[in-house]
Amino acid sequence: MSSSLEFNKLAAGVLCGGLLLMGVGKFAGVLVHPEQLETNAYMVEVTEGAATAAAPTGPAPIEPILGLLASADVASGQKIAKKCAACHSFDNGGPNKVGPNLWNVVMAKKGHIDGFAYSDALLTSGENDNWTYTSLNHFLKKPKDYAPGTKMNFAGIKKASQRADLVAYLHSLADTPAPLPSAEEIQAANDAFKAASGG
Repeated sequence: MSSSLEFNKLAAGVLCGGLLLMGVGKFAGVLVHPEQLETNAYMVEVTEGAATAAAPTGPAPIEPILGLLASADVASGQKIAKKCAACHSFDNGGPNKVGPNLWNVVMAKKGHIDGFAYSDALLTSGENDNWTYTSLNHFLKKPKDYAPGTKMNFAGIKKASQRADLVAYLHSLADTPAPLPSAEEIQAANDAFKAASGG
């Protein structure tokens, strides 16, 4: 009986304390009317250079693969190409599927296979009319970024080394493989990438 009485006293105390706090809060609200300031009381200065540095300046530069091609793994590229086999054939004289046959594609003109319905987005994409090592690298990184509106539904290959392996494999699929990039072309591509990366 006494423990029940003690519990009731404790509960009444907690309830009275809560009511007292609510009353004080209401009373304080009547006494004080907060006003919204028109300007900040403390100004934070932001330098123009810091804001410019933080702002993105377009798409991130794509790591070049020209320097990786001479040592790229053609067998690895052939394995990577299996992802593409549902839409492309790779053998000489092979049929077009959803995508065109890729024999002789390196350095070929975009849209070089007669009778295949290339998208306009692909034919007018990039900085070059041919499938150069650089344009293949950019396309394989993310086709929809390289040729917005392309019909090709492929997410792309993130790793530069894997793109190099795949391009090396495509390079091998030719009657006469195109020359590999020169030391000057490799250096120019690396310098351009460094400059675009802010390095």
